[in-house]
Amino acid sequence: MLDFPRWKVIWLWSLTIIGILAAIPSLTTAAGFAWPSQLPEPRVNLGLDLAGGSHILLEADPSQVTSQRLEGMEESVRGKVASSDGKVRVSDIAQTNGTLTFVVQDPTQVDAMREMVLPLTSGAGLTGQRDWKIEVVDGTRFILTPTPEGIAQAVTQAMDTAVEVVRKRIDALGTREPTIIRQGDNRIVVQVPGLQDPAALKSLLGQTAKLEFKLVDTTALPSDIAKGIVPPGSELVPFAPGSPQAGTRLAVKRLGGIRGDTLTNAQQSNNQQTNEPVVSITFNNEGGAKFAKLTTANVNKPFAIILDGKVLSAPNINEPIIGGTAQISGSFTAQSANQLAISLRSGALPVDLKVVEERTVGPDLGADSIRKGMIAMLVGTVAVMAFIFFTYGRFGVYADIALVINVLMILGVMAIVNTTLTLPGIAGFVLTIGAAVDANVLINERIREERKRGRRVVQAVEMGYKEASRAIYDANITNIIAAVLMFLFGSGPVKGFAVVLVIGIMTSVFTAMTMTRLWVSQWLRKARPSTIEI
Repeated sequence: MLDFPRWKVIWLWSLTIIGILAAIPSLTTAAGFAWPSQLPEPRVNLGLDLAGGSHILLEADPSQVTSQRLEGMEESVRGKVASSDGKVRVSDIAQTNGTLTFVVQDPTQVDAMREMVLPLTSGAGLTGQRDWKIEVVDGTRFILTPTPEGIAQAVTQAMDTAVEVVRKRIDALGTREPTIIRQGDNRIVVQVPGLQDPAALKSLLGQTAKLEFKLVDTTALPSDIAKGIVPPGSELVPFAPGSPQAGTRLAVKRLGGIRGDTLTNAQQSNNQQTNEPVVSITFNNEGGAKFAKLTTANVNKPFAIILDGKVLSAPNINEPIIGGTAQISGSFTAQSANQLAISLRSGALPVDLKVVEERTVGPDLGADSIRKGMIAMLVGTVAVMAFIFFTYGRFGVYADIALVINVLMILGVMAIVNTTLTLPGIAGFVLTIGAAVDANVLINERIREERKRGRRVVQAVEMGYKEASRAIYDANITNIIAAVLMFLFGSGPVKGFAVVLVIGIMTSVFTAMTMTRLWVSQWLRKARPSTIEI
C-alpha cells in the first residue's frame, strides 16, 4: 500500500501538474491579466448566469409539417405518373382537408397505381402503423391521408433537424458553449452566454432560410394577379420588403422547382458590375444537375428566387447555368447578406420557428454571482483547512495541500474538456470543498484507531488507508451515480451542478487517497518516526 516505485511517482506528479497548469489560464483571466496568445489556452467557459447573454424560447407550428408532407407526396405522385410513360394516367390531383386525392382515368390501372404509390409510404417507427393511409373510393378515386403516427414521427424528425440547424447557425456566430435543447414536442430552448446582440440572434434563428427556385407563370394576367386569381398549378408569392416590387405579388409554378437543400456552400460577396452585396451559392452534384436542367429547358424565361415565401428577385434565364453556382441578389446590406449566407450554409429549418419568450441576463448580475461565489468558496476553504490542520497536525497539512490541488485540478479538468461553469456549478465547487476532506477524515480516524489497538506506525498508516478506502469508494460511487442521473435527466443549471460534482469527486479521491498516501509514505521512509501525533 505504501510502496511507490519511481515510475508511479513521476506519473502521479505529471497528472497533478498537468491539471494545475490547465487551470492557470482561467485564473489569469479571472484576475484581469491577459494570457499570451502564443500559449495554449484551455479555459473554463462561463454559463449564461455568470457571463450574461440571451435566453430564447422558440416554438414551431406542427401543422406546417402536415402541409409539407402533402406537398411532397403530391410531387412524388406526379413524378411517378410522369415516369410511367403514359401507362397510368390520373387527373384531378388536389389537396383537400388534409388529404391528397386524385382519379385514375382507367379503372384497370387502379392496381398498378396502388403498386406505384405504396413504396412512397413507410412504417411509422415502432408503432406498427404506416405513415400514410391509402384508400380507393368509387372504384377510381385515391385518397392519401397522413396518419397520426406518421405525423408524430415527422414532427419529431423536423424538431431534431431544427435543433441541429439552430446549433450550426449559433456556432457560425462564433459564440461558445450554447445550450440548445428540445422542450416538449414543438419547442426549443436556446441559451447563448456572452452574446452582446440578442436582436441579431433572434433575426438569425427566426429566418427559416427555405430557398426555392421556381419558374414564373407568364400566362397569368396582371389583372387576374391583382384579384388573387392564378392559373391551375400556380400560386401567388409576394415580393420581399425592400425589393423594387415590394407590395406586389408574382405568379409562379407551384411544383417543379428546385429547393435549396442541395446547397453545399453560401458566401457573402459583391456583384462585380454593381458592387452590391450578394450571396454566392454552390450546389452539390445533384442540385447542380437539376439547376442546369431547369435553366437549359427554360432559356429566355424568368424564374423566381424565393426565400421564406418572399420573392427576392425574378431574373431572366439568358443562358443555361451549368457550373453549379449562382448568385442571389435582393437589396442586401453586407450584414444581411452575411446572415443569409450563414442560414443557407447551416441548412433550412424544416419548420418556421417563432420567438415566444426572451430573457436577457446582464453581465453585472453574473459578476456579482461570481464574486459572492468566490467569497463563499474562500471562506469555506479557509475554515475547512484550519479545522483539519488543528485536528490532525502533519496529516492535516497533507490534507490541506490536497484540498488546494483538488480545487485547481477541478478547474484544470473543466478547462481541458471545455465544460461550462454555471452558478450551480459554483455551488458544486463549495460542496466539493467539504466533501474533498471527507476521505482524509476517514483515513486519519482509522489510523488513530489502529494506533490505539497497538499497531506500529507504518502498519497503522497502511491499515488506515486500506480499511478506509472501502467506505470512501462506496460513498463516492453512489455520489457519481446520482450526479450522472442528474446530468442525463436534468437540464441547464442541474447539468452544470452535476458536471462539477462528478469532476470534483474524481479529483478529490485522487488527491485525498493517492497523493496524500504518496506524501505520507515518503515522509515515513525518510523520518522513520516511532510514534505519530494524529
